[in-house]
Amino acid sequence: MQLRSVMACVSLVAGALVALSGTTAQAATTTRYEAETSPAVCTGTIDSDWTGYSGSGFCNGTNATSGYAQFTVNAATAGTATLNVRFANGAGTARPASLAVNGTTVQTPSFEATAAWSTWVTKTLTVSLNAGSNTVRLTPTTAAGLPNVDYLEATTADSTTPPAGGALYVSPSGTDGAAGTQSAPTTLTSAIGRVAAGGTIYLRGGTYAQPSTVTVPATSSGTASAPTTLSAYPGETPVLNFSAQSESSSNRGLQLFGSYWHVYGIVVEHAGDNGIYVGGSHNVIERTVTRYNHDTGLQLGRIASSTPAAQWPSDNLILSAESHDNADSDGEDADGFAAKLTTGTGNVFRYAVSHHNIDDGWDLYTKTDTGAIGPVTVEDSLSYGNGTLSDGTVNTNGDRNGYKLGGDDIAVNHVVRRSIAYRNGHHGFTYNSNPGSMAVSNNLSVDNAERNYSWDAGTSVFRTNTSCRYNVSGSNDKTVGDADGTNQFWTGTNGSRCVSSYGGALAWSFASNGQLVVTLGGTKVTL
Repeated sequence: MQLRSVMACVSLVAGALVALSGTTAQAATTTRYEAETSPAVCTGTIDSDWTGYSGSGFCNGTNATSGYAQFTVNAATAGTATLNVRFANGAGTARPASLAVNGTTVQTPSFEATAAWSTWVTKTLTVSLNAGSNTVRLTPTTAAGLPNVDYLEATTADSTTPPAGGALYVSPSGTDGAAGTQSAPTTLTSAIGRVAAGGTIYLRGGTYAQPSTVTVPATSSGTASAPTTLSAYPGETPVLNFSAQSESSSNRGLQLFGSYWHVYGIVVEHAGDNGIYVGGSHNVIERTVTRYNHDTGLQLGRIASSTPAAQWPSDNLILSAESHDNADSDGEDADGFAAKLTTGTGNVFRYAVSHHNIDDGWDLYTKTDTGAIGPVTVEDSLSYGNGTLSDGTVNTNGDRNGYKLGGDDIAVNHVVRRSIAYRNGHHGFTYNSNPGSMAVSNNLSVDNAERNYSWDAGTSVFRTNTSCRYNVSGSNDKTVGDADGTNQFWTGTNGSRCVSSYGGALAWSFASNGQLVVTLGGTKVTL
């Protein structure tokens, strides 16, 4: 399968999503999804005994109604898509199936008999997709099972807002001295050095092999009314790959020291330290993916040790971002997101997803040497599976919490609301020695390994929080502060808000307007 895009997700809920407004130009993109390649799922075997298939094999589903083939299909915008399913059916009779998109059956196609198992044909189907990643599943409706499935090709519409006039264009094949036009793209570092305040840099899709840190200097800033933009070219996914770097605190990926920037739609991976490090203020970091970096995926902190507290990064918005599988060799530093040690006021994480990082999902750590940080708001976000990488790697040095909210008994009044902690390796939400008065409201914490909520001190205010357990025994929640009867904490039994479906599989997506949509056991979570 292709690299995950910034719209990627585990699954989408069925139904229409709100589309972004504005004039767009539509172009078609066709992507092939091989049945044998993850994240495709074949409940059967991947075989290669019949010739003529594409890729390295095909899905030979179990001959039962449970033998499905599933694909994850990406769409830049919501709308109609054409699906071409390549299959072979040498059984002599048709094999009917149901076609489900995002959990809802939309068609019941029948896969006719072909001349032989080595005779491959294509069936064309038309469906509606949501923006982002969509789960497309073929399930047999008889015990004969599915035909052999080679691949699914999806043709979807791109949402391509016309690029700004006068923008600079960057591509993996660009050169420093090029003009920076669409026909003569330049490099990212050259574009950063040339862009005017309020200007736009477009990164064309593809992998950029970056040998060293890319820095937006503090002297390069937009304004409140005209921020400078660093954006993926519409409908494309640029990947900044720093795998040439060794693990070192001096080897970050993208450093944003400027202010009033809007960074949109880029993937940053394999940096020797942080994937994205934000030292400036008034920035928006949107639809980014930070993954496989050797320290926290996306971190906020001061530019230098000499930076005064009044200039620590403030009023940054991290929006609809994903951070996963970040891991350092010691296993105790790499979180998904962090605003810790040296950050100012007004920083917000909204609709963000942190999962399968070796340490914590969120880290808002403080220490005596640098003192208090500014209050941080985390809202409408999701933290799951932290403490264990996607490949199953665990490092017991890590704290492995969903949301770690303090350190060193320094009081900071953070706000955490309408967010979810799910099956993290230690606590779901933890004060972590922050004795402040945090506002903790309308959150959901499910099956974390120790406590779902862990507060041993402070004067935090808890309202309408829910704690559920289904498959992980864990420990009773503990809260110190102002907790009224609107909360349903775990003390041995589930409360009325812990519906049975919350014990089911987690799925999430970004809607076309950037909002995070989460389901548990197929039920949409509303907090």
